[in-house]
Amino acid sequence: MEHEHVRDVDPAVADALEGEVDRQRSSLQMIASENHASRAVIDAQGSALTNKYAEGYPGSRYYGGCEFADEVEQLAIDRAKELFGAEHVNVQPHSGTQANQAVYFAMLEPGDKILSLDLTHGGHLSHGHPANFVGQLYDVEQYEVDPETGYLDYEGLAEQAAEFDPDIVVSGYSAYPREIEWERIQAAADEAEALHLADIAHITGLVAAGVHDSPVGVADFVTGSTHKTIRAGRGGIVMTSEEYADDVDSAVFPGGQGGPLMHNVAGKAVGFEEALQPEFEDYASQTVANARALGESLSENGLSLVSGGTDNHLVLVDLRESHPDTSGGDAEDALEDAGIVLNGNTVPGETRSAFDPSGIRAGTPALTTRGFDEDDCRRVGDLIARVVDAPDDEDVVAAVREDVETLCAENPLYE
Repeated sequence: MEHEHVRDVDPAVADALEGEVDRQRSSLQMIASENHASRAVIDAQGSALTNKYAEGYPGSRYYGGCEFADEVEQLAIDRAKELFGAEHVNVQPHSGTQANQAVYFAMLEPGDKILSLDLTHGGHLSHGHPANFVGQLYDVEQYEVDPETGYLDYEGLAEQAAEFDPDIVVSGYSAYPREIEWERIQAAADEAEALHLADIAHITGLVAAGVHDSPVGVADFVTGSTHKTIRAGRGGIVMTSEEYADDVDSAVFPGGQGGPLMHNVAGKAVGFEEALQPEFEDYASQTVANARALGESLSENGLSLVSGGTDNHLVLVDLRESHPDTSGGDAEDALEDAGIVLNGNTVPGETRSAFDPSGIRAGTPALTTRGFDEDDCRRVGDLIARVVDAPDDEDVVAAVREDVETLCAENPLYE
């Protein structure tokens, strides 16, 4: 990928951009929330729409000259409706967190109650962590997964909802490797006379492709990221019924942000068009198959998986039993030196700091985009285990790095 125009103006930034492309080409990107966007999506996001203010919505803007901005945003909306079967879609949020913010701002008052999954059990900052605005504005109580099985405790959630009496129940998670039973969470919310927000940020593409059950039409609100498993332009999305459409739109603009990032909306439109093609279902199915193969390989190498495996795009490894002296941060650093980029992650019943947790989280969306199959991912699992077994052994790390370079050469990126 060339950056000649940037280089003409700013060689230092051009060097960094080209360095990033080389980094992605020559290492394995396994952070579960990352992917490799197509050149078409990248081109759309680098388009002249970055110059355009378009406050408002298609057909009702506060600035002139928005005819093409309207066209692009309406395409993104219509394609998202087709992908997800949603009545109403807002594609303007700058991130999944701001999509969640829009729902909270639309439906809650400060001090209202939110019931959500604890961060160390797989939840997300924007679901109620005290360091986030959600934890600062609202009364948050959190549920947990079963510490023995790693699965959601749906009966316990329902009992907690009945006792806590929340205004909104949040489902959808950032480090939960199992399929989610949306109807059971909806039933708990209904019993508590609460709203239900399903955050599908990580599994947006899996839901769009039909390889994970959809909460659209079940939950009152569905939010998500548009750049993870769905590989569209970076940002967020809110889906809801016509009943809540005006409230959500007002909470996005002017309630939570000003002018939409129209170049990102263009990237969303292009990515959604890609996701509407038949081959996207193959991609999503392969992503899940690859994650299962990765998990099987890690288990065969003696690493403990939270919940014992995965149904989606990620695996969560608990190092406490197999490698009690190795933290997730230690493993992350050693693996990055070997060319495998993932993240240290908290695990249920976490005993370490979130800054140096007891687990690692690995995902397969980006590997699958590069063309990896199950055999490749089993090889990757073997490589991860070799490094985790000897994170301080420079010879092991160097040998794994050579194997990573071979895998990258076999599955080239942006060629």
